[in-house]
Amino acid sequence: MKETHFYVNEETGTPVFVFRWEPDRDTPLRGVVQIAHGMAEHAFRYKRLAERLTARGYIVYANDHRGHGRTAAHVNDLGYPGPDGFAGMTDDMIELGRRIREEREGLPLYLVGHSMGSFLSQKVMYRAPQLYEGVALIGTNGPKGAILKAGILLAKILVARSGDRARSTFLSHTALGSFNRPFRPNRTEFDWLSTDEAEVDKFVKDPLCGFICTTGFFKDFFIHLSDIHQKRHMRSIPKDLPVLLLAGDKDPVGGQGKGVRRLAALYRKLGLEQVDCKLYENKRHEILNEVNREEVMEDLISWLEASRGVSKAPAAF
Repeated sequence: MKETHFYVNEETGTPVFVFRWEPDRDTPLRGVVQIAHGMAEHAFRYKRLAERLTARGYIVYANDHRGHGRTAAHVNDLGYPGPDGFAGMTDDMIELGRRIREEREGLPLYLVGHSMGSFLSQKVMYRAPQLYEGVALIGTNGPKGAILKAGILLAKILVARSGDRARSTFLSHTALGSFNRPFRPNRTEFDWLSTDEAEVDKFVKDPLCGFICTTGFFKDFFIHLSDIHQKRHMRSIPKDLPVLLLAGDKDPVGGQGKGVRRLAALYRKLGLEQVDCKLYENKRHEILNEVNREEVMEDLISWLEASRGVSKAPAAF
């Protein structure tokens, strides 16, 4: 596998760091996968997935979102995506998708979003669906309703009081604080991520992971979550866009699988023709870093192949 990197928006806006992983020269090319990582982590954590995908003939691109990884200009910028940061993150993903289309003309392109990246991907699904042959949402959820309205109001108050760059342990606890409760007694603050303790420890020790995000981040995130599930947006998703949802059935982000199932049902109700959903028993949030990650990666690849018309999707779907 060959690893290179570059920036998008280098001349016109916020420079966004992008990894590019390519198969060895003798590997036939089958497609391209664009990865959108989650909150308080970074794109390099997906190198293991990239190794599996490139071995199967897929070129992989993954950018560090604004306020994350190498896109953050300084450690103090981690968790601060800038004004209208989530709109900017979505724009960055679309711009990267367009560049990939130019570089890899003729190859099918798929978008894979994890956690926060899955919520960004849900917006891309109605803003620029023409770029992609399919979208996979991992560790995601559907509409949250009234609780989001309260979160938006609270975040706006804190932004007005402290500014949008203030670190907010209160908002972080409000958004994430309950996630660890089902896994007491807790070994770390991030037990909810995976049953694989070694993978959790890697996250805890990574200086680019687990940081407290800013008031501006949470305000924009809550508004984004409210916006993506507006009916007028969801109805504009193309009916023939293949969608895959994968999650652990103990993932608190997806309501222990209930929210994931509801989102899949909502997509089907809206008329989407190819919606596949799979929950992994007793697995938590980061299923790509779970003890059964080999199974998860193979399921993802099987879906990619099925979307290309090469093979049938796994029966478990």
